[in-house]
Amino acid sequence: MSEDDERQRSPPSDLDFVSNKARNCNATGSGSGHPEFQSAYPDQVLENVLENVLHFLTSKRDRNAASLVCKSWYRVEALTRSELLIGNCYAVSPARVTARFARVRALHLKGKPRFADFNLMPPDWGAHFNPWALAMAKAYPWLEKVHLKRMSVTDDDLVALAELFLGFKELSLVCCDGFGTGGLAIFVNKCRQLKVLDLMESEVTDDDTDWISCFPEGESHLESLIFDCVECHINFEALERLVARSPSLKKLRLNRYVSIEQLYHLMIRAPQLTHLGTGSFSPPEIAGQGDQEPDYVNAFVACKSLVCLSGFREIIPDYLPAIYPVCANLTSLNFSYANITAEQLKPIISKCHKLQVFWVLDSICDEGLQAVAATCKELRELRVFPVDAREDSDGPVSDVGLRAISEGCWKLQSILYFCQRMTNAAVIAMSKNCPDLVVFRLCIMGRHRADHVTGEPMDDGFGAIVMNCKKLTRLAVSGLLTDKAFDYIGRHGKLLRTLSVAFAGDSDMGLKYVLEGCPKLQKLEIRDSPFGDAALCSGLHLYYNMRFLWMSSCSLTRHGCQEIARGMPHLVVEVIRSSDEEMDDAVEILYMYRSLEGPRTDAPKFVTIL
Repeated sequence: MSEDDERQRSPPSDLDFVSNKARNCNATGSGSGHPEFQSAYPDQVLENVLENVLHFLTSKRDRNAASLVCKSWYRVEALTRSELLIGNCYAVSPARVTARFARVRALHLKGKPRFADFNLMPPDWGAHFNPWALAMAKAYPWLEKVHLKRMSVTDDDLVALAELFLGFKELSLVCCDGFGTGGLAIFVNKCRQLKVLDLMESEVTDDDTDWISCFPEGESHLESLIFDCVECHINFEALERLVARSPSLKKLRLNRYVSIEQLYHLMIRAPQLTHLGTGSFSPPEIAGQGDQEPDYVNAFVACKSLVCLSGFREIIPDYLPAIYPVCANLTSLNFSYANITAEQLKPIISKCHKLQVFWVLDSICDEGLQAVAATCKELRELRVFPVDAREDSDGPVSDVGLRAISEGCWKLQSILYFCQRMTNAAVIAMSKNCPDLVVFRLCIMGRHRADHVTGEPMDDGFGAIVMNCKKLTRLAVSGLLTDKAFDYIGRHGKLLRTLSVAFAGDSDMGLKYVLEGCPKLQKLEIRDSPFGDAALCSGLHLYYNMRFLWMSSCSLTRHGCQEIARGMPHLVVEVIRSSDEEMDDAVEILYMYRSLEGPRTDAPKFVTIL
């Protein structure tokens, strides 16, 4: 590569930036002929100092605040920002981004709203990565990292990343779709400096391509390889060779086609792992007759640095004792795919005194949660998922388990809890015992379920959460709720940034309380609730400050949404219908978001932008 090519593919360096200023200073000196006695313009001195200071400012909110001080701060903050987070790919255009920021090395980009995860949005809605990839290639050929969430990514996009960014190192695709193993094969083959390939909860098409064997030969730079969402067989021999030649590999999460016997061989090759996703955690379907099973316990004993354990798909509980040796050091344990009982959990959880993050299925019942509460005093995050998500199922966890957690895990900061039965008393107890809660998401799966002991609405329970948990920024409500609950939220949820509502409320007043009382609200998700046009219009003062508003199966009309669009021209108002649904005045899905660019140009036919 020529020196000119190398210069084009490197970001403007700090030295270049300073030397240009120095040349300007010398050209405007006092005429003494001695540069050391010549002074710079005051503004240039300020920008030099400011640039050095802003390099140490890493929080995105702090940086955003700094950019609003004045034009000089705005300019210098843009010059020093190396990492971009764009929460909505339609809020700003790639051209506007590249015109403002000159030295970007890492891009975090989000696309579809979260309710797309629940099949509430028609496929092919949008959020295409391609325009971003092409713009980044022209502006930032030195780009190293791309993290995408809920974006549509094609095989051609993956090829572009590999071919246009010669120093590319990290790719993370979360809840993305549109690509397959063929694109992955080309990508991993051409990215010779790749350190991170994380594929999480994404839909990957099986193209009958052996992508694992396409990693370049020789020592690998891999530090993280996550492919537990890839639903196809892999070339295990190639994977084993890859792991063996990756001395820096710290994170490895396998898909369900990797057996526990194959896992053993990988662990022997990589005892340095800190994060491990085990794959199926069951033996291969066809096992050799008379073959002696590997010593799985010793394989885990050898992994002395292991702090995060997940996987356990298609688990056979008889193999669980193999993980006992690492339990004492674990800070994160994910059993969200493991259908295990309380009795099978207890010997494991009783050893997890350092555990801070725990995800689990409700198959452990209230008894299992009581065991967690008795041991895990350092727990910060708990997620309890349902084995059976049907509304009429008999949920095995209830208010008993929630109360136990609140009484035993006082340091809890985040909880997601699916259940069928709950009481106000249990929720109030959690608000008092865990005042440091930042995230509280309670999903009572049956519609309009009241307190199962008193028969009262769940208003007082959620009211206690917003009153007693002063740090709360994210809340999900469910169950039988009246407008009183939303009155509590509006009066006390002053730090709330994200609110999710399902099957709740009496009238438009409920939503009015929230929109008029929660000044920091950024994301509002509502489904199957009675709120209509009057409630929607009560938030005109807030919508420009919000990232988005999603409402589905509510009581909105096209006329009401049109009024919002007329009154707020910089707000994009999308009305979404099923692809086979005819247009009428009732609005099935409303998605509103702020944008500097106006309506997008790639909207499909089932999307009407008002």
